[in-house]
Amino acid sequence: MDDRFNTIAGWVLFAGIVALGASIVGGETFHEERPEQMGYPIEGVVVEGEGGAEAEKPIAFYLASADPAAGEQVFKKCTACHNADKGGANALGPNLYGMLGEPIGKGHGFAFSPALAGVGGTWNWDNMSAWLASPKKFAPGTKMTFAGLSNPQDRANVIAFLNSRSEAPLPLPAAPAEAAGAPTDDKAAATKPGTGPEQPGPQKAEDEPAGAKKPGGGDAMNQAAPAH
Repeated sequence: MDDRFNTIAGWVLFAGIVALGASIVGGETFHEERPEQMGYPIEGVVVEGEGGAEAEKPIAFYLASADPAAGEQVFKKCTACHNADKGGANALGPNLYGMLGEPIGKGHGFAFSPALAGVGGTWNWDNMSAWLASPKKFAPGTKMTFAGLSNPQDRANVIAFLNSRSEAPLPLPAAPAEAAGAPTDDKAAATKPGTGPEQPGPQKAEDEPAGAKKPGGGDAMNQAAPAH
């Protein structure tokens, strides 16, 4: 009985050793490296950060076409904490009536966080856009929990709406002019006086010998003018 048990145990152990060896050999044979880029590229889909996305322009560019009515709709995301009504009461956040042009993090009878109050300066187009894009990045440590508006046109519309909620709205800035591209060397050469196939001037016929005479005597380039 003991011999039979030992025989069975031996075969089981042998089978385990064979399975372990096969696993090791198979792992070395079919070993695969992790690809540097996961997934498969899809034609026509642009990956963010690869130069396909258009760079954001200055906020003045978007303010030139800003719509206060559209900004009022976006501002509804903020009404849980703010209002922009004249004489409106502060809530979880301050009343925003007439905020543009006022000191950052001060006034309105509201206890602003030290992080925002310490920024300094006054609210203008640029810093208001930066604040709306990411309050935590603009003033690290702020009590503002809003994640921000990533769309620059949405920010411009909200700023235009807030600007309209004032006794004296500020004039919106003009859109920055687009820089005109300089002409290439080929184009510059084509427009240079005295060059190009269409430019006037004496032309020498192909295979014409140098100093050839024109009918009537005299060099082609040095013929004397008739006397008067």
